[in-house]
Amino acid sequence: MSEHIIIVMIGISTLLGATGLAALLWGVRTGQFDDESKFIDAARFDSEEELRDAAMMEEKKKARLKKKAEEKKKKYMPAD
Repeated sequence: MSEHIIIVMIGISTLLGATGLAALLWGVRTGQFDDESKFIDAARFDSEEELRDAAMMEEKKKARLKKKAEEKKKKYMPAD
């Protein structure tokens, strides 16, 4: 590759990186990533039924992982 192409590639990548950093800093400074009411609204609008469904799904997931681990143990056979 030519030295000129490498210099152009480094310049463009530095420019893009600086642009991304500037956008991130602008977003943090102006509060674009702040969501103060997210957790309050989640607690306020969750119903008991949704909480029960979430707990049931967690139990099913644990049972499925336990069953999978037991099946894996059954398939293992040490060499003689």
